[in-house]
Amino acid sequence: MPEDRSAAPEDRNGNTNTDTDVVIAGAGPTGLVLALDLARRGVRALLLERADGLFPGSRGKGLQPRSQEVLDDLGVLPGVLAAGSAYPRMLAWEGTERRGEWDMIERSEPTERVPYANTLLIPQSRTQELLYERLTALGGGVRFGTALTGLRQDDGGVEAELGTGETVRAAFLVGADGGRSTVRRALGIGMTGETVDPRPMLVADVRIAPGAVADRDHWHVWRAPDGGVALCPLPGDGGLFQLAATFEDPAAPVDTTPEGVRALLAARTPLSPDEIAEVPWASDYRARAALADRFREGRVFLAGDAAHVHSPAGGQGLNTGVQDAYNLGWKLAQVLRHGAPAALLDSYEAERRPVAADVLGLSTRLHRATADGDAPQRGGEVQQLGLGYRGSALAVDTRPRTPGDALRAGDRAPDGPYAGGRLFDLFRGPHFTLLAVGTAALPDALPEPVRAARLPADEAYGTGLFLIRPDGYVGWAGDRADAGLDAYLTALGLTRAAAPRAVPEGMPA
Repeated sequence: MPEDRSAAPEDRNGNTNTDTDVVIAGAGPTGLVLALDLARRGVRALLLERADGLFPGSRGKGLQPRSQEVLDDLGVLPGVLAAGSAYPRMLAWEGTERRGEWDMIERSEPTERVPYANTLLIPQSRTQELLYERLTALGGGVRFGTALTGLRQDDGGVEAELGTGETVRAAFLVGADGGRSTVRRALGIGMTGETVDPRPMLVADVRIAPGAVADRDHWHVWRAPDGGVALCPLPGDGGLFQLAATFEDPAAPVDTTPEGVRALLAARTPLSPDEIAEVPWASDYRARAALADRFREGRVFLAGDAAHVHSPAGGQGLNTGVQDAYNLGWKLAQVLRHGAPAALLDSYEAERRPVAADVLGLSTRLHRATADGDAPQRGGEVQQLGLGYRGSALAVDTRPRTPGDALRAGDRAPDGPYAGGRLFDLFRGPHFTLLAVGTAALPDALPEPVRAARLPADEAYGTGLFLIRPDGYVGWAGDRADAGLDAYLTALGLTRAAAPRAVPEGMPA
């Protein structure tokens, strides 16, 4: 991203003379989503990546339904759907003998309320490429080969020290720089956690020659006394599989060289070394679960693996990081561009840390059950559609009576039909949306960033007024606008200034 060293005008929180609005350390999925979201909101961001390019491997290969909804809003989903595929059925082997098939991931039918009902298989590297393409289309970019080495902050901003010797000043800084986060260590924030499994694992991308026993229609599994092997075919016509291998001995050496990967597959499967045409990427690790003690220190925030480290079971890590960024982006923009009080940013940790803790518990339970031979099927609990923010300071429901199963403030706003299109079409973009459902009346005026729309009484929404946050959650709900809507908008830096921006009937936004 080209550097912009022009002085920013002073905002309501005292930020002056910054080189950029936000520095983001780490161009993984979390950092890319945050930079993309800020770019579409007109917020200047400097995205730093210590490596010379994007991450090359398939590591986080599952996009959960809720993350697909996020990418829909960001304009990335069409490319993701084209590049991804459904997960194949598992196939157990004993040597060259097939021993049974099953679905590791429960399959669901899309509905009007949940248009993306299944986990999507797509290599992390391809997800990042698509996010990067969208970011550059919006005028942003990544400064590769540049590490953040230290930081200092004061009441007016943050100074980021770069490995090049430069110092960049910003209003805020976000550490999305992984489990060994430089930002987290510079802040002195601890990680509380545990080793989920002391046994090492190997994860690699391998290109298997056509005609080998491992076809591309199944996720292949072999078990051996010294550990198991799983080969999952990756979308595309390149013959790539993701290899995941376990080792029963906690002290077992893990050879990540191409020769070592070939030797492991030859020892545990019918594949010969010659059938492994290429090993583009390989890594070893031990499954760990850990949660940062805080997600914020002053003007500095932690997101993604810098804030929470997961077992790979259930495909939760990448997805939770993407949603961290989606939660934080609009709040930074409200403070930097719309004069919202800085206290709005307190809601980031308040909302995201409990979610991360719950997801960590889920992935740890799944990992241990699988390691014990149970291998439970992944169902709705991994899709992240049920995660929400009830009880948050930003979840305000003024309706005196609501049924126990009613949609409430803090819940995910469901999709549904609207004016010949979908509600997700209406929500898409960096704005808020005020829905008047049933006989509820819209207020006479709304601030510019709020769009207004009318719906007939709806099974998912019931009746009433629902203010949908830019990240797709119900922020405020009430029977009447004079029951607290103005106060809620003011807390977000929004004041009534114009007539409702209604979307014409039959023309989804």
